[in-house]
Amino acid sequence: MRGLLLLLVFILSSYSFYVIADKPKARDISHLIPKKEFMIYKDVADFIDKSPKVTITVSPSKDDVNEYGQQVVKTLTGSDCDRDGEMDDNTTCNAVFYKLWLKYSL
Repeated sequence: MRGLLLLLVFILSSYSFYVIADKPKARDISHLIPKKEFMIYKDVADFIDKSPKVTITVSPSKDDVNEYGQQVVKTLTGSDCDRDGEMDDNTTCNAVFYKLWLKYSL
């Protein structure tokens, strides 16, 4: 069982290193989320779900304009996992969670 756990940690760390190297946006936010708070999250999905939400305006599609008219405004709401005020993609959220997990699990 321990071997399986070590293999899983290695695979996740290898993937996460690639993710972090590819997208340097993931930053250490342990000063914003202390260990006590982080340990409450069940998993990365729970972390993403409970992260602050950010709403942005995007261009409406042609179908939106046809259905609602020229004055339609389209917004998207998503998670701000790294607490920088901008909506984050899933890769960034995973990287932020993993960085906190590494820091607090050692």
